[in-house]
Amino acid sequence: MEDLFSEIDNSKIQKTFPLAARMRPKKVSDILGQDKVLYPGSPLRRLIDSKSDENANSVILWGPPGSGKTTIANLIANDKNIHFSQLSAVTSGVNDIREVVENARSRLLTSSRKTILFVDEVHRFSKSQQDALLPSVENSIITLIAATTENPSFSIITPLISRSLVIRLEAISEKDVKKVINRAIRSKDGLDSKVSIDKKALDNLVRLSAGDARRALNFLEAAASNVKNSNSNTAKNNVIDNKLLEKIVDENIISYDAAGDEHYDVASAFIKSLRGSDVDAALHYLARMISGGEDPRFIARRLIIAAAEEVGMADPNALSIAVAAAQSVQLIGLPEARIPLAQAVIYIATAPKSNSAYLAIDKALEDIQTKNIGKVPPHLRDTHYKGAKSYGHGSGYIYAHDKPYDIAAQQYLPDALLGSIYYNPKSNGEEKVIQKRIKNIRDILNSK
Repeated sequence: MEDLFSEIDNSKIQKTFPLAARMRPKKVSDILGQDKVLYPGSPLRRLIDSKSDENANSVILWGPPGSGKTTIANLIANDKNIHFSQLSAVTSGVNDIREVVENARSRLLTSSRKTILFVDEVHRFSKSQQDALLPSVENSIITLIAATTENPSFSIITPLISRSLVIRLEAISEKDVKKVINRAIRSKDGLDSKVSIDKKALDNLVRLSAGDARRALNFLEAAASNVKNSNSNTAKNNVIDNKLLEKIVDENIISYDAAGDEHYDVASAFIKSLRGSDVDAALHYLARMISGGEDPRFIARRLIIAAAEEVGMADPNALSIAVAAAQSVQLIGLPEARIPLAQAVIYIATAPKSNSAYLAIDKALEDIQTKNIGKVPPHLRDTHYKGAKSYGHGSGYIYAHDKPYDIAAQQYLPDALLGSIYYNPKSNGEEKVIQKRIKNIRDILNSK
């Protein structure tokens, strides 16, 4: 257990601290990418701006790594006559929690001084550990500021959530990560313009950070240190280039422009590999997009479309798998989300294929746009209003569940479209069964 930020002197930044610590924002206006929760008058902004501890709410900060959770906790702590303690859910147990609570209770009784407890990675706490926090939060013995990268609804007990303000932070945009990097290069508290970075290396550093400002600064600091200590061709004129960056991050930097031609080419190859049932190629392009910093939500949307368009009714479960993968992306994010995305890719690529649903709706839409579509048959029209029956609405309608096989032989299409067939199932997968079933259904419908 240790005091939160106790070693940081905000009036004089110590050059021995890591770059990410030296560049930690000291005021709200320095925080990038969180305008949705830090606008003037927002609950979180009022909590930070307040100089009093009287109305301090417990807060759960939910967001991806490097999105500013610890920085915001620091800002809430500033300028308040409150004692700050910190626990890491990775290394702390129930006894550590009890010690903080007892000290907080004693401090409150002897000096009326309140305690804010910052718990990093609170989702790592077990239910019993979270339960140990609950009474002291409920009785305002401590004010909890908890940080988590996981959805609190699934990782934090409901009573603790109900007593806290849940604030969701977004991954920092590429534009803002660039600002963070450039600010660190220029700042006297940072690299003081003693190194520079070329455009290609900057773009790849932003991509590799994946919205994590702290990760970007850690890579930048390592590269800057290498530039200063190197006489090789990779460090000419104290410029960080792509070759040096590649050496620092110890991985091959994939050429991938998430906003350019490469984005569309790889996405196209990804879909065509899924359609062509080449699971290995599909996984290659998935890995290429993930490594290239592609938005996982974009990948998930492509999978949902492929499940419906390429697999369709040949295996209706493919759509459920794709939707579940998309939900997983929202709930857990990368890097863990790569696994459900891969699972969906494997399922869709190896599933039997049919585009009959896609063809069916497009054919129906074409008729809507090009033909006289006619009116809804009177017996199918709405009867749930006064006077409907006087117009003949519903007259002669046959209730399907009163008939054998729960199929009523009556006219459903408008007169102008009688005989139109839109859905033609193929002989692949589940549609082989549907093919036989729909022939029997249409035979019954046409027997009237």
